[in-house]
This record gives sequence, structure tokens and C-alpha cells, in this order.
Amino acid sequence: MTLDRLLHLDRRIIFALIAVAVGVPLASGARIDPGRNRRSEDVYNHIEQLKPGSVVVIAFDYGPSSMAELQPMAVAIARHALKRNLRVVGLTLDAAAPILMESVLNRVGEELGKEDGVDYVNLGFNPGYTAVIVGMGTDISAQYRTDFKGRAYGSLEATRGLRNYDDIGLVVDLASSNTPTAWVQFAHLRYGAKVAAGVTAVMAQDYYPYLQSKQLIGLLNGMKGAAEYEKLVNAPGDGMGGMVAQSCSQVLIILLVVFGNTVYFLHRRRLRRNR
Repeated sequence: MTLDRLLHLDRRIIFALIAVAVGVPLASGARIDPGRNRRSEDVYNHIEQLKPGSVVVIAFDYGPSSMAELQPMAVAIARHALKRNLRVVGLTLDAAAPILMESVLNRVGEELGKEDGVDYVNLGFNPGYTAVIVGMGTDISAQYRTDFKGRAYGSLEATRGLRNYDDIGLVVDLASSNTPTAWVQFAHLRYGAKVAAGVTAVMAQDYYPYLQSKQLIGLLNGMKGAAEYEKLVNAPGDGMGGMVAQSCSQVLIILLVVFGNTVYFLHRRRLRRNR
């Protein structure tokens, strides 16, 4: 293949290579060890210390566009809490999330033999996130009068005795927007709630100051954070699998950049010689 043809390589070939680099690892079920991370371990250790029957609130504050990074976190954290016989209360400040939340809680609940409405519940979506977070500090039932299925808040075993942040062992906000800041500012600073977060990789650096000031007890960082938590709970899943596909695609992109620059400089050198 001549330099001219390489210089004008059909972009569909590149698309196909990327598809192979992502698809083959996912189809093979390969897993990668993400190593250890203190920020992920802090979330895990806090949940480990909670007494059976304690409440873990998972805020599913993300939509379908961020599922690849945040959904594996949700599965791993829900699985950890339910295995420890904690009550999992899911809620969201994102209108696109209730169905995603339902799929996670039902999937994990069925795997572990847990009962909807007793061991876990999906409270659904409520708009106006600042007002909701502040309102939960005095009366959660005033913010979520029914769950996603229309059952009254007070009729559920999963919400029995759950009045405000004093009755919550941990709030974990899984977010693709700036909602962790609101949970810190209002739930933690105003009411003293324990808050952790899981965010997309591009957002993580914005929340390191909250870790340093102890306003967040821990942070899961993108797909790597999901993989780290899966390792902690000894349940390899989409996080560890996605890390393989992500790594393969990144290596391929680096090789393509090197290839493209090499071809370009060879082409320029040939042009100079011809002159």
C-alpha cells in the first residue's frame, strides 16, 4: 500500500478497528484487575460498618448517556448493601433515571432473594433538587409521598422509621451533573448526613477538595471506580469488563496516532526529496 493511500485511509477501516477493540473484549468476558484505591475503599468500609437494617440511600442522578460508567457502580453498591442486610432506598433528581434505577434494584434484588418494598425500594423522581435535598432533612415522606409503583411511603417496610437524614447511614450520589455538590452543601453541611459520590471520570477532579475536607467520605471515579468496587465486593461485572474494552480501545487509539504521524512525516520527507 503506497504512502498516498495510507495518508487517505478510509475512515471506515478505523471505525471497524475500534469496533473490534471494544467488541471482542466485551464478548470474551475478559476482566481486568483495577488495583486498589483508598477513595473507593472508604465507601466500602463505611457500608461495612453499618448495622443490619440501616438505610443506604442511592441517588441515581444520571441518565442513559452515562450508564456505562455509573450503572456498574449502582449495581455493585446495591449488591454490597443488600448482602449485608441493609435497606436500600433509591431515589433520583434526574427525570430520565427511574427506569434505570428500577432495573438495577430489581436485578440485584432478584439475585440475592430480596423483596421489593421490604429490603429495597425505588422512590422515583422528584423535581427541584435543591428543595428536595433540603426538604429531606425534615421529612422525607413529604418529598416522596409514594414510590415508583404508587405505593404509599408509610406502607413500605423499606421506609419504616425513615424520617430524615438522622435515620440514614449513608447517601451515595451517582451523578453525571453537579448534584454531589448540592448533597454536600445541604445534606451534609446543614444536616450532618454522611455523603459519598460516584461520578464520571471527567468530573472526578472537581470533587477532590470535598474529599480533602472530609465533606465526602469517599469517591468512585468513572469506570475504574466501578471496577474497584466490584473487586471489593468480589463480584466482577460490567465495570471490570468495561475496563478491558476501554484499555484496548485506548491502546488502539495511541497506535493509530503513531501510525498517522509516521505516515504523514514519511510523506513530507518524500515530497522534499522530489523537490
